[in-house]
Amino acid sequence: MRLRYEPAAAQRVTDARDFGRVAVLFGGDSSEREISLLSGRAVLAGLKRRGVDAQAFDPRDRPLSELLGHFERVWIALHGPGGEDGTLQGALEYLGMPYTGSGVMGSAIAMDKLRTKRLAQAIGVATSPFVVLHGPQSFDEALTRLGLPLIVKPNTQGSSVGITKVERAEDLSAAYAEAARYEPDVFAEGWIVGGEYSVPVLKGEALPSIRIRSTQTIYDYQAKYFRDDTRYECPSDLSAPAEKHLGNLALAAFAAVGGSGWGRVDFMMDATGRPLLLELNTIPGMTDHSLVPMGARARGIDFDELVWRVLETSLARLRVK
Repeated sequence: MRLRYEPAAAQRVTDARDFGRVAVLFGGDSSEREISLLSGRAVLAGLKRRGVDAQAFDPRDRPLSELLGHFERVWIALHGPGGEDGTLQGALEYLGMPYTGSGVMGSAIAMDKLRTKRLAQAIGVATSPFVVLHGPQSFDEALTRLGLPLIVKPNTQGSSVGITKVERAEDLSAAYAEAARYEPDVFAEGWIVGGEYSVPVLKGEALPSIRIRSTQTIYDYQAKYFRDDTRYECPSDLSAPAEKHLGNLALAAFAAVGGSGWGRVDFMMDATGRPLLLELNTIPGMTDHSLVPMGARARGIDFDELVWRVLETSLARLRVK
């Protein structure tokens, strides 16, 4: 048994029984386990309120083979490496288990921030300037090309894990070491002073953008998920033409990496108001601080309807012999 991807098959469902029994995968063992637990519990509760026969499934504690014979499809609420990077999607493909969201290729590329940037640039979507750091021998190049301050990031982590703002040249080494704790691929980005915006994507449509106003220097892990002083504006402060342009850029970048189903595309505005792509998320957070539910609400889609529509994306992956 294998899966064939047929986007047209992800039709609207009116009867929860048509989904069969659904496993909500959350938890896992990545650096984002804590957020995955919050997302997964919220998704599970939303599906149950809509009458879906949904059950929790933590792949840290149970082998994926237990999905077979017990579930019809999977709602993936795992964040970070091992859940969002294509490895889980590949395992589910091998098992012939339909799942939500992007496939193997789209998940793997979107998780790789550097490859995402290069693909975006190839189709004309501007990105923030960056320099790949191979160790101390790259520091002078980063400082010369990007100046100060700058941001140092691990390449495939989400939720701002391992990110450091560098304001003094002598602090670059420590920032590099912090990012390299998570993985060997590290890069630096130029510091952008403009506004931060996020565009949710749902089934081929860009939802209203969200303007993020954080009281912190960096919109970091705590600001994203736990602080109550981060402000969100949705609809954002963009004019109608600027909103449409940003949505088109988000859809173009999402398509370029092979994303499908649902996700989120993040931008910063430079000093001239030009959007610069930061990164894509193929399994965004679904907590009470999360952005995709905000964009959905602005479009008249409540949380329970949102998780239902995401579940519909699993219908695009058909079992074939």
